[in-house]
Amino acid sequence: MNISSQGNTQKIMTLDLMFRGIPGAIASYLIPHKQGAVLVECGPGSTIPVLHSQLSDHGFRSEDISDILLTHIHLDHAGAAGWFAERGTRIHVHPIGAPHLVNPGKLLSSAARIYGDQMDLLWGEFKPVPASQLVVHEDGELIQIEELTFQALETPGHASHHFAYLMDGSCFSGDIGGVRMTGSRHLRLPMPPPEFNPIEWRQSLDKLRQQTFLQIIPTHFGIFLDPGWHLDAIERALDGIETWMDKFMPHSLPPEQLKAEFIQWETERSHADQIAAVDQAVYQAANPVEISLLGIQRYWKKYRQQD
Repeated sequence: MNISSQGNTQKIMTLDLMFRGIPGAIASYLIPHKQGAVLVECGPGSTIPVLHSQLSDHGFRSEDISDILLTHIHLDHAGAAGWFAERGTRIHVHPIGAPHLVNPGKLLSSAARIYGDQMDLLWGEFKPVPASQLVVHEDGELIQIEELTFQALETPGHASHHFAYLMDGSCFSGDIGGVRMTGSRHLRLPMPPPEFNPIEWRQSLDKLRQQTFLQIIPTHFGIFLDPGWHLDAIERALDGIETWMDKFMPHSLPPEQLKAEFIQWETERSHADQIAAVDQAVYQAANPVEISLLGIQRYWKKYRQQD
């Protein structure tokens, strides 16, 4: 079921969370309604002060946020959910992700294996979400919040617990929509372990193409009015990474050489799209190449190594 295809840009406000002090890396999207407002994504615990300030700039208190729609539970998207839940906010989430918000031990230990002693600096405190504050949805379900209607679409490939949300001609694409900086026509794929899967990603891409929307809104970063180009760019990026994997992964290269090859591939793509060095730094903050390489290696070992 498709909801309205009429654009609604004026009701969606992009809040830049200034992750690590860098503009344009992580967004939260503010959508007012009659009794307060909704956020799509809340960002990590480390950016709560910035988010609080941005809400104030738009005339809202944190307590005015009635609902947060999480595309998935990775720390850069959902880390502040427990903090808001303490203030009465309802947290909307995929059923696979919900238990990890209530009991985040496994989620945090998994992240700590990747980020090590950078956990607190990057992500801040991750508070559990009381089960009473969780609203769990199924694929295709309509979500009514005052006069706003969203539709949750299950879209794995980046994570098994991933939703995209449709609202009035807009698609909040989370990370299945890739990483694209405001004003650019350059798109990268966030491919972290343990659930990066290009086959599932393509299936999610096909699912999005069956919908009707006029703008696509990834968490990294902004509102884009060319969803057709954007979805095609995701497919080209998937083609590229699968070609790269087929070329380099079968040869058991030393880790530093493999990393150098992957960085070279991303750098060549950036140069082809005329991305300046300063903008490449924003892409790196939003989507570190080291983390994507870990996801590629995990996928290859699990699904492709015996090909």
